[in-house]
Amino acid sequence: MSIDVLPATGRWDDFAAFMVPRKPGGGGCVCMSYRDARLAMPERVEYMHDECSREPGPGVLVYVDEKVAGWCSVAPKSTYRRLMHSRTIPHLDEELDPWSIVCFVVRGGFRKRGLMHELLDGAVEHARASGAAIVEGYPVDTDGDRVDVISGYVGTVKLFEAHGFTRHQLTDAHSGGAQRWVMRRDLT
Repeated sequence: MSIDVLPATGRWDDFAAFMVPRKPGGGGCVCMSYRDARLAMPERVEYMHDECSREPGPGVLVYVDEKVAGWCSVAPKSTYRRLMHSRTIPHLDEELDPWSIVCFVVRGGFRKRGLMHELLDGAVEHARASGAAIVEGYPVDTDGDRVDVISGYVGTVKLFEAHGFTRHQLTDAHSGGAQRWVMRRDLT
């Protein structure tokens, strides 16, 4: 099994294959929840299409045997409107413009293969290659309990710790009833 993690830049069709609703009038995030959830579906699709057409792009895609299997949103924190206006996720060192990892999506049929680990490593490397000094995420602290697929989109503290992130500050945010942390990794 070959696994590759690549920036979404120039890979709109692969991103859209599983992130854009197929049915006319269908709903979905299109990875816009943190960017600008006020936009209607056509504007969300247009926004992400534009993001995928230029550097640094909106995130990374994971491929298993050349088939797109998942997604991780990683970009400068300043590009995420919801984070910049958040009352539950604290702002730390904003003058350094940290990069933020806000969500993971692994397609059905590809789950339980460790792809979130691959996505997280790929997100960190993409941030580093794009000049980021700090990358942070806001995972859920499961305390060893399982988290449901929907609530686990932010990742877990255990996942982030396994990849060199450290806990920086407890947040007032929750996912699936569990508390979330600001976790960071210095890339300098």
